[in-house]
Amino acid sequence: MSQRLAPDPGGAFSFGLFPATRRCDGLRALQGALSWACIPDQGVFMRRVICLFSLLLAAPLQAETLQAGSKITAVTVYPEGAMLTRRVEFDAPAGLHDLLITDLPQYTDPQTLRLTAAAAVQIGAYALRTDRLPPRPDLAPSAEYTAAKTALEAAQDAETTAQLALDAVTARIEAAQAQIAYLGRLGASDAKADTEMLQATARMIGAEVLAASQTAIAARADLPAAQRALRDAQEARAKAEAALQALTAPRDDYAALSLAISVETPGPATIEINQFMPAATWSPLYDIALTRQTGKLVLDRSLLVSQSTGEDWEGVALTLSTAQPGNLASPSELWPQLHRIDDPQSFETERSLEAGALAPVAAEPMVVSDAFAKTTVAFQGDTVTYTYPQPVDIADGVTNLRLSLDQLVFDADARARAIPRADATAFLMAEFRNSSGQILLPGPAFLTRDGAFIGGTMLEPLAPEAVATLGFGAIEGLRLKRTLPSRAEGDRGVFTKSNQIVEEARLSIENLTAEDWPVRVMDTIPYSEQEDLQITFTATPPVSEQDVDGRRGVLAWDLTVPAQSTQVISLTTQESWPEGKVLNGGRY
Repeated sequence: MSQRLAPDPGGAFSFGLFPATRRCDGLRALQGALSWACIPDQGVFMRRVICLFSLLLAAPLQAETLQAGSKITAVTVYPEGAMLTRRVEFDAPAGLHDLLITDLPQYTDPQTLRLTAAAAVQIGAYALRTDRLPPRPDLAPSAEYTAAKTALEAAQDAETTAQLALDAVTARIEAAQAQIAYLGRLGASDAKADTEMLQATARMIGAEVLAASQTAIAARADLPAAQRALRDAQEARAKAEAALQALTAPRDDYAALSLAISVETPGPATIEINQFMPAATWSPLYDIALTRQTGKLVLDRSLLVSQSTGEDWEGVALTLSTAQPGNLASPSELWPQLHRIDDPQSFETERSLEAGALAPVAAEPMVVSDAFAKTTVAFQGDTVTYTYPQPVDIADGVTNLRLSLDQLVFDADARARAIPRADATAFLMAEFRNSSGQILLPGPAFLTRDGAFIGGTMLEPLAPEAVATLGFGAIEGLRLKRTLPSRAEGDRGVFTKSNQIVEEARLSIENLTAEDWPVRVMDTIPYSEQEDLQITFTATPPVSEQDVDGRRGVLAWDLTVPAQSTQVISLTTQESWPEGKVLNGGRY
């Protein structure tokens, strides 16, 4: 803005340094004191003018625009999304300023931005800008990136040169072959010439064919070297491409945050920005190892983190939270349900109602819950969180970056479980109590038994002090069989007083190993909820538990099967029902 000094119609000098609407009372007082008609001395007047200009130039003429970058210092990752904390550091003189932060991701949601300033800085209005952005000095390629790009260009040039050299060798061979073919056709066309001419032609063709053949042989000798040179150039180009891709290219797809600030004390200042980005996720991963000799179950916990937020996270403090920011923040609403009865209607009236010919009976207006009309983003809550103990680097576009969390050790009760009705072998099961004092979150788990990889499973959520049982694969040395030596049905004349089914089952567990095995054998019998259908059973040895885990009809025997021996269980089940009734629900 230009400065001008001119007399106004009243004879006083007017200072056009600010628009008339923004002149302060002090300027008006100074203008009134400088009346041209009342100047007693030209030197005194000039000294007053110089002093006034000094005061005006010392004050800010307009808000200064400052440009600053930000650094991501902390990230909280949710199962869907992440909260990023940025720190903006800048130097500013006292007064009003426009601060432009130019390194936010292009797809930043302005509604999720939350700003916090230091005590000496006050924040006014702010807005997100995605166009007409100033150039960013930090977008200049790094020295490593520039060198890698130069190396790739050189490798591409070398590949082109090698390809041209190979094409030249191939062209020599093809030219020699074409010359030989032409000479052959030329000799055939001179079949009617005299003897002397034929002899001369033959000598000429022979010499030319010899020369062309020698040229082709020499070119073929150069062919392997040219092919190797091209392969080497292609491999060098591929390595150069990989080296360049490993480096982060400068990005120009960014957004800028423009905000008005007031700085009370000149010097360094900071602003913290919190923003939510949806393109991030995490999940737990477990490696669970069972050692039967020690009776210990070791659980290694890891975290899988993925992010595609448009920028790298470098040296951030990482927190993993089980909160669900995208879910409803409040429970659903329940609304009154009006039911009524009316007189029966004729078939024709019902048809007309179905066709829409008659207006339906008026009902209460439908109320739509606000919870479905809009989504409330809640970033805090009573959730399980994990804080990673050290800063981490997670590049943009990384999928399932694995971070080790900790290791938990539990006492385990390992025994075999045998279900002869369904399986040919027993399985090793380990029961443990979650004594860690922490909730074990659901996630995939990879199982190891005595150092051998068994397979994978899904670990269900487990509260502190809760008990869980995991399967650790088949025990090939424990073979199972379930046979039916006899089965009698009363409706075939074996029993005459009532209809009956009697089943005798033999459950055998053969231990082929050299150790004694504790085994829980399980089987099932039918159950009835009708008084007329009577179901009874006998078992030898007696069952250890009936209706296991509340499942009616499920039986269990806790046995120890000695090495190189077979344990047999006899189970007899009888069902009886009155004559004239039919058993419904086949089960064997």
